[in-house]
Amino acid sequence: MTVTTACDPSTRSLPAGLSRSQVRAVAGCYFVASFAALGLPPYLTAILPGLGDPHGHWAGLLYIVPTVFSALGAPLWGRLADQFGRRRLLLRAQLGLGVSFLLAGLADSLWAFTLALVLQGFLGGTFAATNGYLAAALEGPGLSRALTLLQGSARAALVAAPILVGALSPWLSPHRQYVVMALLPLAAAVSLTRLPEPRRLTGVPPEGGAGAPASAVRALCAAEFAFVFATVVSFPYLIALVRQRVPGLDSTAAGLLFALPHLCYLLLASRVHRAVQQRPRAGLALGLLLVAAGSAGHAPAHSTAAFALTRLVLGLGMTLGLVCLAVLAAAAAHGRAPGRLFGTLELASKGGAVAAGAVAALVNSAFGPGSPVLFGAAAALIAALCCALRILPRSAPSASNSRNR
Repeated sequence: MTVTTACDPSTRSLPAGLSRSQVRAVAGCYFVASFAALGLPPYLTAILPGLGDPHGHWAGLLYIVPTVFSALGAPLWGRLADQFGRRRLLLRAQLGLGVSFLLAGLADSLWAFTLALVLQGFLGGTFAATNGYLAAALEGPGLSRALTLLQGSARAALVAAPILVGALSPWLSPHRQYVVMALLPLAAAVSLTRLPEPRRLTGVPPEGGAGAPASAVRALCAAEFAFVFATVVSFPYLIALVRQRVPGLDSTAAGLLFALPHLCYLLLASRVHRAVQQRPRAGLALGLLLVAAGSAGHAPAHSTAAFALTRLVLGLGMTLGLVCLAVLAAAAAHGRAPGRLFGTLELASKGGAVAAGAVAALVNSAFGPGSPVLFGAAAALIAALCCALRILPRSAPSASNSRNR
């Protein structure tokens, strides 16, 4: 199964390490594997009453359980991928998701369901595994375009999966849908067996000293953490905020407002990549400023049109930031073990998501659903200032240089 989005042109002119169809197949496998992971958690409050939690009090904690254990496992799986092969560890991640989804769908108690979510996080890690696989075969602009396409797959799943789960709910409960969704990563694993084990590109040393310095990688991880925190902190209580500010708004319109930033990414990512390829740090700073502006704009919004405008601004910032982070990550991957690098980046990303969920829950309880977006605006503004003051070093070698080596 492949994913067709506005990002697809980004796979043109890829290096010889993987063909366009192979990169699309990898992105398609990530898309189908993401369906259950992204589509079912919003329905935890409907799942938990059948497992002994009648009021869904544990939904907030269980929402982040897979993320926490994915963050903890990502560096380990990244190192093992460098040692034993990227395709093998990518297959392991897909099979791990399939097994954990099956266990979640068959769980008959809260503890069994929680254990399945722990296994989903620890045995999964498909994003880091897929990034490592691509980085072992591609470099420079080709790699950053492939990473941009991969993010497009995630955004497409984030938009489509909750809609499909909701549409199936009258016939099959969200809890039992885990069993059906287990077939998706298993199908992805079968598809991945037809892909080659990527070979490290000529001239790129296995551990290399030619890549970005360690300080640049640390700064990139900090930027990843800050960006994910700033964007994700607004997610958990956005629907509640919209319904508070625009009473009577139907669920479809509220869901569309939630999805707008992700739709922006699907429509604009390929064009943005071409625009920022040579200046990713400046693009990241601009993206963070737009995220700050869009997040802050949620506070005074009291109409559907106002929310749509702020969500579009946030979407533009999110698109700029994600694409620029992909370009910087591709440059940092040159001369480094890709599994270890992307495992570390996954740790930073998931850490930002966990911190965002925790902060959102705390400030929402204290100040209401309008407060998380203000924390996101503050975090994005601080991170933008760090980029503008050159606290984020330039990753070396540059994307253009790595292409010519």
